[in-house]
Amino acid sequence: MKKIFLFFIFLSVLSFIYLLSSPNISRLKKENPKKTSFMEYRERVSKKKGRSYKITQIWVPLNIVPSHLIKAVLIAEDDKFWSHEGFDFEAIKKAIEKDIKKGKFAFGGSTITQQLARNLYLTPEKALLRKIKEAIITWRIERVITKKRILELYLNVVEWGDGIFGIEAASRYYYNKPSSELNPEESARLVAVLPNPKRYSPTGESKYIEMRARLILDIMKMRGIIPPEYEEIIPLFNF
Repeated sequence: MKKIFLFFIFLSVLSFIYLLSSPNISRLKKENPKKTSFMEYRERVSKKKGRSYKITQIWVPLNIVPSHLIKAVLIAEDDKFWSHEGFDFEAIKKAIEKDIKKGKFAFGGSTITQQLARNLYLTPEKALLRKIKEAIITWRIERVITKKRILELYLNVVEWGDGIFGIEAASRYYYNKPSSELNPEESARLVAVLPNPKRYSPTGESKYIEMRARLILDIMKMRGIIPPEYEEIIPLFNF
């Protein structure tokens, strides 16, 4: 019992020290980050492997991104985004229960704000210390930046493939057009790869991506985001 108590005291002190030295979140209100910690991490890994790494990113304001794409991202990645304060504790609880069953800790259940914190200032490495830092930054982001700005930042920095960062670069790379012209099907397929963008491609023939994109589209139709007759307008998943 004493060891557990001392461990939590240690974590609290560590968190306080990091809080004092954590990044200047206020700059994100108006300033668009040029390069994220996640990008730098990918560059380091590529350099160690002896290969070059090109980053492609094109910044786009939130009001240019189609509403159906934004809603597809929320459905797939963080359905409680507008109501939570940075953490979805129910999702975290479920993720921990799954981790316990598997006998390992993957730290799942991340919200969009947590993913943004990780992308901007941390790395994809899974470790307890990184998760503590992520929680502190997430807490600060939610209290300093508006929800719309959080979404804008996320859509512009999240990884969408090898060296592809942000929705505009992803849209032009995979569909050869600006994100403002993406239709619901293309949006759903782009969103479907977000859990593992280095493994999957939205334009590939993965059954997993096809099923995940179809599920996202079904929810969008059910919620009235796109019309029920959408499949009659644009046939889905023609390979």
